[in-house]
Amino acid sequence: MPLFFVLSGLSAYYALSFQTARRYVWSKVLRLIVPLVFGMFTHVSYQVYLERLTHGDFSGSFLEFLPHYFEGGYGLGGNFAWMGLHLWYLEMLFVYSLLMLPLFLLLRSRRIQPAISWLAGSLTRHGVIFLLAVPAVVMKLISDTQDNFLGDEPWGGWSMLSHLAFFVTGYFIALDSRLISSIERHRIPALTMALTAFVTLYVCTLSPAGQRFLGTSAGSVARVLHTWFWLTAMMGFAHRYLTSTNGFLRYANEAVLPFYILHQTIILIIGYYIVQLNAPVVLKYVLVMMLSFAAIATLYETLIRRFNVLRFLFGMKLKHS
Repeated sequence: MPLFFVLSGLSAYYALSFQTARRYVWSKVLRLIVPLVFGMFTHVSYQVYLERLTHGDFSGSFLEFLPHYFEGGYGLGGNFAWMGLHLWYLEMLFVYSLLMLPLFLLLRSRRIQPAISWLAGSLTRHGVIFLLAVPAVVMKLISDTQDNFLGDEPWGGWSMLSHLAFFVTGYFIALDSRLISSIERHRIPALTMALTAFVTLYVCTLSPAGQRFLGTSAGSVARVLHTWFWLTAMMGFAHRYLTSTNGFLRYANEAVLPFYILHQTIILIIGYYIVQLNAPVVLKYVLVMMLSFAAIATLYETLIRRFNVLRFLFGMKLKHS
């Protein structure tokens, strides 16, 4: 999820390059809120049904469960998935996009450009680019002190504050082309440190002393740095080798949001039946993966991308005749 928010921050910069603030907000409503609401009132309900069914909280068909779906909020003693379950990313990104809009516009203003240029130039020195992790480190340490929703980490293993830091940092990277160029130059050191950190943190999980370390502030810093090393490596290699485009990449780019919106519902539906088979776990995993991909790809190709009504509901741009 940190990669999603960093890329969303980069995307926000480019969107504001050709959109007014009003059009930017409206585009977020169409691309994020419409598919979120559509999901909450349609296919996400089946996820809740399967959860209640497998946990023994309900017995009966989906149609019998459907009226109960609107009884109370999910996670609050009820069933209605007000955060969209896996679609929470859309809701959170929409809120961040609105909250950070004044800051994003300020960072684009002429009076702030000298400061941005100086800071970007400082960060492009050898090894200094990894200081881009500082906002995420600070937010992680703050969230660790919170005993409320700001400190909770059910959102892909990170708190709301951490995701906000990744989002804003992604936007900042786009402000000066020297930053992404420096990230590209540091891709190999970043990959080396990412692998080293991965092994180190894994070893820590194997002993009581290591587990205690992971629960400290130093452990939190190590976790953020580990993540940022991977982000730097992935962005660096992507900028080096994936800058060209072709028909397949354009097709795949348009399909990303529908695939994301559908993936968890389809995986759970297929998985519900596959796990009941008398077969090795590895085979079940492969079947779930292959059948889920095939089902989503078929739905996307035969229905979603071809009809404007569905394109609208899945946050895609409409096709013009």
